[in-house]
Amino acid sequence: MFYTACMASVSLLEDTCKTALNKVPDAARVPFRWTVNPYRGCTHACHYCFARAFHRYLDLGVGEDFSSKIVVKTNVVEVLRRELASPRWGGEPVALGTATDPYQHCEGRYRLTRGVVEAFADFGNPMSMLTKSTMVVRDLDIFLRLAEAAETSVAMSVGTLDEDVRKVVEPGTPPGRKRLEILGRFARAGIRTFVLVAPVLPGLTDDDAHLDEVLAAASTAGIHGAAVIPLHVRPGIRDHFVPWLRDAYPHLADRYERLYGNRAYAPRAYQEELAGRFRALRERHGLGGTGYRPGRPAPSGDRGQLALAV
Repeated sequence: MFYTACMASVSLLEDTCKTALNKVPDAARVPFRWTVNPYRGCTHACHYCFARAFHRYLDLGVGEDFSSKIVVKTNVVEVLRRELASPRWGGEPVALGTATDPYQHCEGRYRLTRGVVEAFADFGNPMSMLTKSTMVVRDLDIFLRLAEAAETSVAMSVGTLDEDVRKVVEPGTPPGRKRLEILGRFARAGIRTFVLVAPVLPGLTDDDAHLDEVLAAASTAGIHGAAVIPLHVRPGIRDHFVPWLRDAYPHLADRYERLYGNRAYAPRAYQEELAGRFRALRERHGLGGTGYRPGRPAPSGDRGQLALAV
């Protein structure tokens, strides 16, 4: 049962969880098997976010509800510590930030993500973090302790440095340059860092100028590697994304219809062309890959997401 606390225009729905470690389905096109998500819903309000679909499981909407009704798993740290201590747990790497951002605004109040990272540090368990939030720097001390005990990486998702686009597409996020600045602090501290140029939006941020700007800033910040991931529109968020796109960027609506149709992923030819240009730009700036593989090439047709520029 939810307990509701209000923070400005956001409702924080406090709940408890039975498990903290979530096993990723074998069929998922991701490079990790386990995740932890302290929150559901996200005040970053990215209109393309695939995690919007998960709000339907809570009988909530994928539109405004996703960014204004945030589920807080208040006991997640306690449950995680119990699971990590279990003899059944094999110490596998765990990914954070794979659904909703663990450093979204309410983390400043609940500090659950800090507790999760501390638990991994105490148990010496490998962990990777993906976030769009500059709040992650608050916990640099814990990441340094974790990195001494186990493999650790921190990645930022930065799809563009164009502020006009960011304010429309992901209005609750900090500016991309601020994210890269913070990520650079982790790199200088000796922690493996990566930037995911993601999602790349056809007709908005997929040209060489946008991509080069992000990679140049990442290189200047001392970030180790980069990968690119084009937009995907899964069925669960199509009802939100398509009307939003027609309102925000009406001149692109027909292009997206031709490019995606009823598919979740862009055509394979588009993905390959984008990956080729990205690799060339990345090499120009002396950046490595990330080892991040968002998916496997489809055996035929346009199904699936390619492993791009890794």
